[in-house]
Amino acid sequence: MVHMNQGRGETSYACNSGLQNAEQKRMKPLIEAAIVELCSSTLLPGKLVIADLGCSSGPNALALVSIAVEAMHNHCLQLQQPLPEVCVLLNDLPDNDFNTVVKNLVTLQRNNGPVVVTGIAPGSFYGRLFTSGSLQFVCSSNSLHWLSKAPEDLMRNQIPAYDIDDQARRERLPMVLEAYTQQFKKDFRLFLELRAKELVPGGRMVVSLAGRRSNEIASKSIRPWEALYEILHVMASEGAIDKTKIDSFYVPIYGPSDEELREVIQDEGSFSINEMRVHDLTSGIDSALMTASWFANHMRAVFEPIVVQHFGEVDMDEFVRAAERRWSLEGSLQDELCRQGVPLIAVFSEGILMAVSLTKQ
Repeated sequence: MVHMNQGRGETSYACNSGLQNAEQKRMKPLIEAAIVELCSSTLLPGKLVIADLGCSSGPNALALVSIAVEAMHNHCLQLQQPLPEVCVLLNDLPDNDFNTVVKNLVTLQRNNGPVVVTGIAPGSFYGRLFTSGSLQFVCSSNSLHWLSKAPEDLMRNQIPAYDIDDQARRERLPMVLEAYTQQFKKDFRLFLELRAKELVPGGRMVVSLAGRRSNEIASKSIRPWEALYEILHVMASEGAIDKTKIDSFYVPIYGPSDEELREVIQDEGSFSINEMRVHDLTSGIDSALMTASWFANHMRAVFEPIVVQHFGEVDMDEFVRAAERRWSLEGSLQDELCRQGVPLIAVFSEGILMAVSLTKQ
């Protein structure tokens, strides 16, 4: 049951999502271009239906759809075109903090602007969410690296996703990577097939996810959860969590390469890639903000729910302290961020992606 830390407290995702917000800002020109293309076509019969998949909660929940609505508004005013009615649909898993999201939806109601109707669509984006041919634009930020489930082969054969022993980890690494790779390809292909049914022909999609450049070796950028495992092992050695539960803890995250994304998109065939961009994880973020404490709290906001679900009652303050000790040495946090991989953006136009611009064919 994946969700971020709820509410608006100091440990919440709402207060600890600066990395994710920076990526949303990098998506802005791609979203604006996609909306302008839609407005310049015949795909808007007086209405624009927008869906954000994996909206999460806090201020980031409305960031992408707000960019899209503003782009449409500005384009129509500039060309003195009538404003279409807008329907904004926000999706995430049922345990997401939708209470916070709903309270913020009122901000999309504009005076002297387009008519904006809003709605919530709870459920997995690895299943159908909307009726056929009902959407003109789909966006998703920092969500598609989350898999539908951990690789079954690893769980069934009781192969740990991470070994604290260096030799055992190296020996099992190819098997672990292959299992995660295949699960991602299966999930991502399904995501494309489902969205192709829900988008109108020529509809656009812009998405971002954590990944790596294709020319990078198979490294920790594929497994952005390794730092989490290493921190948990430290906590286990100090008696803060049950060590025996670590080997059965599988984080359902995979960071693909841009070539892997291209391969799945082209093979599935519903989308064409308009543009693909690859960014460094921390570009656009003030380096003075990136302290050990700052990054540790970001990790807590994302991973606390699944850690507690698996290990039971956990002192997450100790988790933060262990993480801070890990990155307290000068330069260690920067090294960690460099190996965490890169956010990838994809734009689809009836299918496409990775710092990518896509159009449904």
